[in-house]
Amino acid sequence: MINDLWYKNAVVYCLSVSSFMDSSGDGTGDFQGLMRRLDYLSGLGITAIWLMPFQTSPGRDDGYDVSDYYNVDPRYGTLGDFVEFTHAAKQRGIRVLIDLVVNHTSNEHAWFKSACADPHSPYRDWYVWSKKKPANADTGMVFPGVQKSTWTYDEKAKAYYFHRFYDFQPDLNTANPLVQAEILKIMGFWIQLGVCGFRMDAVPFVIAEKGADVAKPREQYDMLRRFREFLQWRRGDAIILAEANVLPETDLEYFGDDGDRMQMMFNFQVNQTLFYALAAADARPLVKAMNDTKPRPETAQWGMFLRNHDELDLGRLSNRQRNAVFAAFGPEKGMQLYDRGIRRRLAPMLEGDPRRIRQAYSLMFSLPGTPVLRYGDEIGMGDNLNLPERNCARTPMQWSTEPQAGFTKSDKPMLPVINEGPYGYPHINVADQRRDADSMLNWMERLIRMRKEAPEIGWGECTVVDTGDDGVLALRYDWRNNSVLVIHNLHPKPVEFMIRPNEAVGEGAKLIDIMDGGNSEADSEGHHRLLLDAYGYRWYRLGGLDYLLTRSEV
Repeated sequence: MINDLWYKNAVVYCLSVSSFMDSSGDGTGDFQGLMRRLDYLSGLGITAIWLMPFQTSPGRDDGYDVSDYYNVDPRYGTLGDFVEFTHAAKQRGIRVLIDLVVNHTSNEHAWFKSACADPHSPYRDWYVWSKKKPANADTGMVFPGVQKSTWTYDEKAKAYYFHRFYDFQPDLNTANPLVQAEILKIMGFWIQLGVCGFRMDAVPFVIAEKGADVAKPREQYDMLRRFREFLQWRRGDAIILAEANVLPETDLEYFGDDGDRMQMMFNFQVNQTLFYALAAADARPLVKAMNDTKPRPETAQWGMFLRNHDELDLGRLSNRQRNAVFAAFGPEKGMQLYDRGIRRRLAPMLEGDPRRIRQAYSLMFSLPGTPVLRYGDEIGMGDNLNLPERNCARTPMQWSTEPQAGFTKSDKPMLPVINEGPYGYPHINVADQRRDADSMLNWMERLIRMRKEAPEIGWGECTVVDTGDDGVLALRYDWRNNSVLVIHNLHPKPVEFMIRPNEAVGEGAKLIDIMDGGNSEADSEGHHRLLLDAYGYRWYRLGGLDYLLTRSEV
């Protein structure tokens, strides 16, 4: 079963082809360059790659405005290059997930052009139209402050078209059976080229009812089952990782009560409360979010993350909690975005403090689910707040101290490389950190290896252990007669606390530190008295290091 559900104990690495490596020298990343970095990724220890959009696109939204679902954007290479890349990844035991952006297309897609040009076009009903501007056209924008409406008039079509996102991204009419059939065809095409699954973009919008008369959209959850069925007919171990920032009470609608819909979802509820915990040294909302999102089918899994390619969305927090996170990590208006989030990378949010950065990643890797790591965060890359909106955190990977950070031979990358300040490539790069045993890169490699050797976190039952301090979070995982205890001190000061017998450990049980070797022996009363440094953490195995010999088969 472990092999069948590979995603339960995976480590996913998110990257954009355009930001990773350019071997062609034109300033844009490409698949040949990415293929040359596969050995780096293999050495890091990741088991799956999530590729952001690389299909043909005008590039007005970093590829999320697709104009041809069946081809590679010429800036990145060819379909042949992509197949060579997936084959090379497979040789190294790395699975490839790609973005599936089917809520909308580019307004330059042939389908939309045809739909606009002729009201009798077969593609007319592939989009959502209204003769008059709907009364709710100026509400429900995904990008408030940047986006002005969700309905735009097209002169050729003589009608308004619906777009949940930018006006150059018209929404597909996903309720149309022909559109659904096309989505299945798109998935089948890329599966044949070596893809192991998809990160489905904006899933709640994909399945929502759309139309001028729809005041409160209803989700069409059966659509998710159809996607799942088709995918597993074509390839049994392929998965869909859903981007669905929804409330916990609807989680099972996306997973399916019987686990027959999405295999994975990003846990936005835990992500947002995690940042509150880091800001306020208060783990209580995080524990509540973990409990609220705990119910799920055996085959389902959460994707745990800190930062991704979008803003840090804080919309699920209370006003007080959100203000605390803004004050701690994004106090200036230029650091915030869309009135709800922070557009910075993790390292500058935590002021470059290696203790805090490592603690944050240790905490994320120890939460119940599959960790998802953003490219560049393994070396502590920064951001460029002079770039608009979310581009500030999408700058090229910093490989070395060579010109343009070793990313390209071109003098003009698609986005400028960070070349100045404490996060500039002369100070933060892979080449230097690879040779430093105490670097962030080498620490991250050890963390990934340790997480892969602790399948209890991906598979086991999670229990929150009382430490007597809201700023000290202790999680115990039990699976197949093995147990792991992970503890984090969220305080900016050292903390001493006690673990009592039968709460986290049995009478007289030994705690074996698998992070740095600092074991703990119980006192005469069976208590473990522990001291954690400021922002400190411990990963313990209960009992001894013979756990592989004692692990049961079922």
